[in-house]
Amino acid sequence: MNASEDGMADKAGGQRGRRPQGQDAQPNEPTLTRERIAATAVNMLDAKGLDGLTMRGLAEAMGSGVMSLYWHVENKEAVFDLALDTVLEYSAPTSLQDWRGDIVHVLDDWRATMLRHPWSALLLPRRVLGPNILVRLERLSTCLSAGGVAEADVNAAIWSLWNYVMGATVTRASFGPSDADRAVSQERLAELGSLYPFLGRSRLLLDDDWDGTFRRGLDFLLDGIAPKR
Repeated sequence: MNASEDGMADKAGGQRGRRPQGQDAQPNEPTLTRERIAATAVNMLDAKGLDGLTMRGLAEAMGSGVMSLYWHVENKEAVFDLALDTVLEYSAPTSLQDWRGDIVHVLDDWRATMLRHPWSALLLPRRVLGPNILVRLERLSTCLSAGGVAEADVNAAIWSLWNYVMGATVTRASFGPSDADRAVSQERLAELGSLYPFLGRSRLLLDDDWDGTFRRGLDFLLDGIAPKR
């Protein structure tokens, strides 16, 4: 099903809860729920990416008629919203005794989630923010306030953290060179030591401690936002 066909199906579906005339569900169709639709959509997105999800394909994966979906979701965009918010579900720690630790927990979990579901990092910047990402942003705001960040500076701090975690995730997910290619590149840097002496000594291209680098970079950022006490 191409994009135009999917769009026609979206239009035909109309608003959620309104089924087009003559498109009643068959008696043997499995029960559809928003939770089941979300779970199936997440599996499809993990396997096929954003372009691989269509309303027809989603319906077939659930053994349902495509028009039956529109009792539960308005269109494919609503499915994207539902799937994205599902994977971003977050249970915040109950205490605020360690505001930095709480921020690290929020962002570590956020990054790990997006690496498990790479499509989410591409989808998030262009979607309306759902309840679960708002829970994360509220938690970050509360932690920053507990760390002494002035209310007038919280927005800038939030966007700095957002940009950091999104950039780190996209870089990790899309970094393509193999270990062998990186080794060859590092050897080449060593041969050109007079031009790139620091890069040669630091062996930057062989550094694959992605998790450790993420946390150290986050410490640098948090030190600037609200210095350690």
